[in-house]
Amino acid sequence: MGLNYLVPTLLCYFYFLMTASSLSFPPFSLQRLMSTCFGHGEGEGDRLCILVDLPELSKMHDLAFLEDDDFAVQKYAYEIFHKGFSAEILAELNYRFNDFYAFNTTGGSNLDPDDDVTDANGSQLSLVKDIYPRYDLILAITDFSLTAPLTTMAKKFGFRGATLHGVNPIILESGLSVDYREVSVQAERFRSALTLSDAFELDFEALGETSTLRIECGGQEAQKSHGLCPRGTADVANLPAGEVYFVPTGASGAFPFRFPDGTLSRMKVRDGAILEAELLTGDPKLIVDRNSKLKEDPATGILGELGFGTQNLPFSGRDIQDEKILGTCHVATGRSDHLGGSLTPDLFASRKNASHDDILYAPPKTPEINVTEVRMYRDGESQVVLAEYLPSDYLKDAIGLVEEM
Repeated sequence: MGLNYLVPTLLCYFYFLMTASSLSFPPFSLQRLMSTCFGHGEGEGDRLCILVDLPELSKMHDLAFLEDDDFAVQKYAYEIFHKGFSAEILAELNYRFNDFYAFNTTGGSNLDPDDDVTDANGSQLSLVKDIYPRYDLILAITDFSLTAPLTTMAKKFGFRGATLHGVNPIILESGLSVDYREVSVQAERFRSALTLSDAFELDFEALGETSTLRIECGGQEAQKSHGLCPRGTADVANLPAGEVYFVPTGASGAFPFRFPDGTLSRMKVRDGAILEAELLTGDPKLIVDRNSKLKEDPATGILGELGFGTQNLPFSGRDIQDEKILGTCHVATGRSDHLGGSLTPDLFASRKNASHDDILYAPPKTPEINVTEVRMYRDGESQVVLAEYLPSDYLKDAIGLVEEM
């Protein structure tokens, strides 16, 4: 077999590196980001707070976590965002309070957090009683994504917000420094090119073996994550943004999956859900554990999203940005209620399993896996969308990139 199966992916990887090296972004501006994505406050001003996650709430008392090297994201939340909201910026944006709180780390992507929350003074507070109903804007800057639960609470309590999990220097200097008005225009062009699709087929090659995953969309309207969260609608932006996505109505076939340690498996799919994992290479115990979880809680295998990146950004090593890069695609398992789907936490055997987990395909993250082609089926016709992590001529023409690429 040799290494021939790696050649297309490596070529794509070098293409992405070359593209990223040619990109330039303006310096990060908290004022620009907030005014563009949320606009200015009204009346006495919008009440603002920042949430971080910590494994022990005591680490929030007297800001003790700032002395610990394990909390880089939370330090960015405090230094770049909380302290970045100077009195002058708050006044210019017409925001007020700029409060800072911590809740217990959930330990998983999009799991519902415990209700306990505290501030630097050690106050014992409640998310449901003291945070969600009190603030107009809530920024969750965390290790684990809070997008699904925060979106649910936003619709219940009427606030707006953003999730910025995994923030690092690359994200600050690129994905959070772009003009989100331009991102929104690009995302809408992309959305219009794919909307009302009946289905997509994703062809994969991993270790010389091929598989195809077919995802049914039922002619639904494509949705977009574009960073703009205007006044008047309770909603939560995922920042960085730049994505077009669908909530599958069904799925069948198979797809490769890479575990964090590099173990590769093939996930067999039927009736919209993963039925079984098969080992391709690596640690067999991970496959046994995954199959046990699928048997104990079948909802963990339900496919809840198909997404495509729409932005030209550098790879950051964090899915929140990397899934927004043009040429990448991702599927997700688990809850879909925050995307307009019907899989809610109460439908899992355990609420601790009610996560939404993105499975991102991108050369730096999945070097052994090549997405050889993604096809869209609509109105009785087939159209190639991506080929080996590159946009097709159809897609480039639709989003206005023919001359640029």
